[in-house]
Amino acid sequence: MRLAMVTIVVATGLVCTAWAQKAPEPRQLPNGKTWTYDADAGRDIMRTCAACHGEFGGGGGGGVYPRISGMHPDYIAEQLRAFKSRARENIPMIPYANDRELPEKDVLDVSYYLAAITPPKHPPSDDVTMDAFERLTLAKQAVQISRQPGDIAAGQKLYDADCMECHARDGLGRVKKPPLAQQHVPYLRTQITLFLTGQRKHEDVDELMRPKSAKDWDNLWAYVSTLDD
Repeated sequence: MRLAMVTIVVATGLVCTAWAQKAPEPRQLPNGKTWTYDADAGRDIMRTCAACHGEFGGGGGGGVYPRISGMHPDYIAEQLRAFKSRARENIPMIPYANDRELPEKDVLDVSYYLAAITPPKHPPSDDVTMDAFERLTLAKQAVQISRQPGDIAAGQKLYDADCMECHARDGLGRVKKPPLAQQHVPYLRTQITLFLTGQRKHEDVDELMRPKSAKDWDNLWAYVSTLDD
């Protein structure tokens, strides 16, 4: 199993996040069986996710589908369970997020598999020597966020006041607070709409609901889009 994870990291050119550098401890599943992390199973499950989220979980659809790689495994698993219970409604996930297609074992395997991937922020530099195939592979893995228009300095003030406590100064998030850095802005815009209209639960709604004009939101997105620089 350890060899399988090393192979994944080396073959893809990706690096492990701090919380995924060692295999998780076995745990008991709801059916009484013991779960032990299977990286190969996680990779196989990810092939289904790749249709929307990309081969390496970097997102797709022009930013409609989020980057899901590099997040904390507990957060990924929590969201998958929310899709299964319909606590978080998501129509495209309905065929996949159910006990038949995604039992708890699979939830854990794919969550830890995705957590172990941190996509590069940029394609490899021309100064780095590598063959053409490796360069193309790494370029495909990179998740680059388009710079959004707006006042970056004003956006940073809003971020520091309303977002930083949970999502961290660098935007990399915390255990169950997802990263905003290197996340696609079209996806983030959609989620904010869902939060503000009560269609998706937000634990820290007081900060989120502080009055913001359309210009404020544009400035905030302008700053967030720089967090992967």
